[in-house]
Amino acid sequence: MSASLPAAEARPRRTWRATALVRGSIAVHALAGAALLVRPAAWPWALGAVVADHLLISSGGLLPRNRLLGPNMSRLPPGSPARAVAVTVDDGPDPAVTPQVLSLLEAHGARATFFCIGARVRAHPGLAREILARGHALENHSERHLHRFSLLGPSAMADEVLRAQESISTVTGAVPRFFRAPAGLRNPFLEPVLARADLELVSWTRRGFDTVRADAPAITRRLTRALAGGDILLLHDGHAARTTAGTPVVLAVLPALLQAIATHGLTCMTLRAACADARRA
Repeated sequence: MSASLPAAEARPRRTWRATALVRGSIAVHALAGAALLVRPAAWPWALGAVVADHLLISSGGLLPRNRLLGPNMSRLPPGSPARAVAVTVDDGPDPAVTPQVLSLLEAHGARATFFCIGARVRAHPGLAREILARGHALENHSERHLHRFSLLGPSAMADEVLRAQESISTVTGAVPRFFRAPAGLRNPFLEPVLARADLELVSWTRRGFDTVRADAPAITRRLTRALAGGDILLLHDGHAARTTAGTPVVLAVLPALLQAIATHGLTCMTLRAACADARRA
């Protein structure tokens, strides 16, 4: 890759450690196989154990905020500024929406984290670089944002993550350090890939479902309910739903959201900035 992390962000590289659930899953499969070799008639019990294990593993991948499959940041880490929140914007860059999002953020003096799709970064390189030039952060949201991302095997999943990492670093000169799975869905193969790429998985504290809902006030209420320092909030500049007037929902929600953040005495920080402060604390 063409760039490295700035010295101020230097940190120990991640290593993969299987969670208790993953270790248990491996043990279940091994024991089921051994049981069939010793006593073939026990196959119903072995099959039942494996099916139950797969259901449990699947729940770990279908619940975006859980940590059953590995580390997962759903709030800013301890040590982050107490009054900080992170506004995150997914699925861009979108030439019709992202520039307006950047203007709204600038008008409110807010910094955001953009989880971008690698292919879109390559398609709109100037816009990707503009995100960084405006003081925001640009992170990895996979190369193509496949709806079947959570069904990919180890090789295909690594390809999606690492190709996006290359796309973003080649275009912008900045190496992503955070990853968000498409729709937040994943499987046990993701965490080893993220550790290999030195990426940290990020989900959210609260989301407004602004890709499928057009009710901007309702989305704003959902995002601001119990708003507090440490929150990670999710919006979309790509794949944004439209209001009845045809406006991308994010553009209708963002001004009210940023005003609510300010009213609560909170500050919008990028994930990088908040985590850097947490490491220094």
